[in-house]
Amino acid sequence: MEAKAIVRHIRLSPRKTRLVADTIRGLSVGKAEAQLHFINKAASKPILKLLKAALGAAREKKMAEEKLYVKTIMVDGGSSLKRSRPRAFGRGAPIRKRTSHITVIVSEKNK
Repeated sequence: MEAKAIVRHIRLSPRKTRLVADTIRGLSVGKAEAQLHFINKAASKPILKLLKAALGAAREKKMAEEKLYVKTIMVDGGSSLKRSRPRAFGRGAPIRKRTSHITVIVSEKNK
């Protein structure tokens, strides 16, 4: 049985968010929470909040909390805010402020 939580349009670039997501993939939920508390990256707070939302969804499904682990965590690119920055000779250079869609799936270990 699995529980899932999704957050969309987080104003963090997917490339930087994947660095944090890769550190908790496959860990138990307790270890993943502890890991996220001590990672000094901006993406750790939204991912921690999302992990707690997935844990709440697992509680609703009456899953055993001590057996839960992070089965899947995906970070996909969302839409970009398009801005421009003035450059030399009256030109403008594009700036893309990227967003992320993050999906966390927690599951029970079969032992």
